Amino acid sequence: MDGVNQVDSLDARLQVLEQRVYGEKGNRNKSAKCAETLAKINATLANTANKRERVKILHKKIEDLLRYLDPQFTDYIAVPDAMKLELVLAEEEFLRSQAGLLEQVHNLQPLLDSNHIKAVPELATKLQRLSQIHINQEDQNEELSAEVRKLFEEYNKLMFLLSKQFAQWDETIRRLEGPKQEQKAE
Repeated sequence: MDGVNQVDSLDARLQVLEQRVYGEKGNRNKSAKCAETLAKINATLANTANKRERVKILHKKIEDLLRYLDPQFTDYIAVPDAMKLELVLAEEEFLRSQAGLLEQVHNLQPLLDSNHIKAVPELATKLQRLSQIHINQEDQNEELSAEVRKLFEEYNKLMFLLSKQFAQWDETIRRLEGPKQEQKAE
């Protein structure tokens, strides 16, 4: 039932659209030639405009109006030519450096057009593979570094404990040898 209502609604909308396009009389057999009709309307408006003096003057003034509405026109009016010259002279060093850089780019243009540069897309997959290998090797390096750090810590702990043990043994031996040395001295 809902599908039937949607079809009826769509049909009603289509009829309204056809009435707008073809008019109320429903001349559906005539093909609409929009481009020709618009061209005729444009020609009629142009003829009407050319016959009226005020419209001709208005068309001539439109170009001036568009120029006045341009945001850069206020800069053109507000900044005198002497000031523009001063601005260019103030930026002379920068402009010369930019010209030098542009000349370098122009001289290096053959290098940019070389086969080596053109082969970059083909080499991109190889570079991607190599970068992935490099990333994997960096990860392995991190793991090995962490493991070596851990082994150094273990080594340092062991050396500390051994030196402590040797110090205790040395102290014990001195205590035991102390009474023997006193007996020999007597």
